[in-house]
Amino acid sequence: MAFPKEKFKTAFTQRAYGKSLKHLLLFHDLYFIALIILAVASGGYGIYLWDKASKQSQRINMVIQEIYLVRGDLYRQVKELFDAFFLQEENALNEYNHYTTSILVHLQRLQSIAIDEEERTALSEIESKYRKLVNEAPTLFYRYQNNPNKQAQKSIYQDIETGIFTHYEEVSKRAEHLLMIKQSEIKNRLDDARSSSIAVLSLPLLLAFVLILYSRRILKRSIVKPINDIMVATNAISTGNLSHQVPEAGAEELAVLSKEINKMAEDLALSRDALVKSEKQAALGLLVPMLAHNIRNPLASIRATAQVIDAPDKDTQESVHGIIHTVDRLERWTGSLLSYLHPIKPMLNQLMLSSIVQGAIITLQPKLTEKNIRVIEDSANIKRLILTDEHLLEQMLYNLLLNASEASPKGTDIHIQCSLLDNILTLVIIDQGPGMPFKPDPHAITPGPTTKRFGTGLGIPFAFKVCDELGGAMEFESQAGNGTRITISLPQ
Repeated sequence: MAFPKEKFKTAFTQRAYGKSLKHLLLFHDLYFIALIILAVASGGYGIYLWDKASKQSQRINMVIQEIYLVRGDLYRQVKELFDAFFLQEENALNEYNHYTTSILVHLQRLQSIAIDEEERTALSEIESKYRKLVNEAPTLFYRYQNNPNKQAQKSIYQDIETGIFTHYEEVSKRAEHLLMIKQSEIKNRLDDARSSSIAVLSLPLLLAFVLILYSRRILKRSIVKPINDIMVATNAISTGNLSHQVPEAGAEELAVLSKEINKMAEDLALSRDALVKSEKQAALGLLVPMLAHNIRNPLASIRATAQVIDAPDKDTQESVHGIIHTVDRLERWTGSLLSYLHPIKPMLNQLMLSSIVQGAIITLQPKLTEKNIRVIEDSANIKRLILTDEHLLEQMLYNLLLNASEASPKGTDIHIQCSLLDNILTLVIIDQGPGMPFKPDPHAITPGPTTKRFGTGLGIPFAFKVCDELGGAMEFESQAGNGTRITISLPQ
């Protein structure tokens, strides 16, 4: 079960890091707002519990206080009754009636404070015992007046103390015990509320700590590290290391910036290579014509002299022919070099592809016949006129077919496959030679290597140059012993 959890964590992290700075800041602000709301709600809930318990506790204390007041007034009321009958005080009965009114007010207040049936029942019992005491006590005293002696007085004390007061105290104590139990429950609830409030209030603190750690990680991986990588990359690029790549990571804006820096470095590298290429070609363009002129004049004299030599023997004749062949090879090399360096300006015309292909094959026919090589092509299937430079395309095909014929064994075939699809003209040249010993580079500044005795190495670079001028592309596929496949694509 660990893999899905790790996978989910990785996916969540990637989603977080791929967000823009605006989204990250919004998420950060919303998280803090949620923490503030949670903290306020937790504090409010704790205050609510505390206030509720405090009010309940105050209510119970008020009930107990009222019960005590009733008890105190009851004792003073009975005292006034004793004073009225035993001491014959004139104002005692008025005080007695005053306490009766006060006690009834307290009892009525108790009923209004009670909140449940259990409390109302307990308080009703107190009221009932009080009314019984008030109703029975005067009867006892009037009976004493009819027979005023010590025995009757003692009987009154016993009846009031052990009878009426005892029953009242039992009821009163039961009510007080009930209230004490509720008071204890409220205290327990207050303790629970305090513990709950501490636990609830600690949650925002814990979440705030987690947010700090998470924000630090997000800021480090989404902002700090990408900015550091960008600084390292800019320093590397400024020193000329254009191959240095910035990791396209972090916040969306920084990832886009890294991507643009990488693109800028690639464009600078291409511009630098193009500048070096153009500077070298410019230098060669200035140097080679002068060298060609200074070489061709002596070569012409040497060849002319060799042609008029009358060789007396076979060895001398072979030496003269060798001189002529060497001069011709140098002349071909010089001419090819001049053609390669000379700027090309295509002259586009509407032409049939078959005429251009046949022109290149006819020019190469003597070499093909010498090695008994057939060129199988299907250019006649292209019925539509193509837009191209006849001479450049024919010369390019000639150079490529020449390479293919010289690399192919005797008696083999060279295939030229032609197709025109979606305004793209495709020419595929396939030979059965041993394959190319090197990978042609279209961006090479100097001519490529050659495996031919009298080769210049300029055929393939010239073909690349023609393709580039015609807006096309050329690819080489070669494996040792399986021949070479050249694909030329020219837009129409």
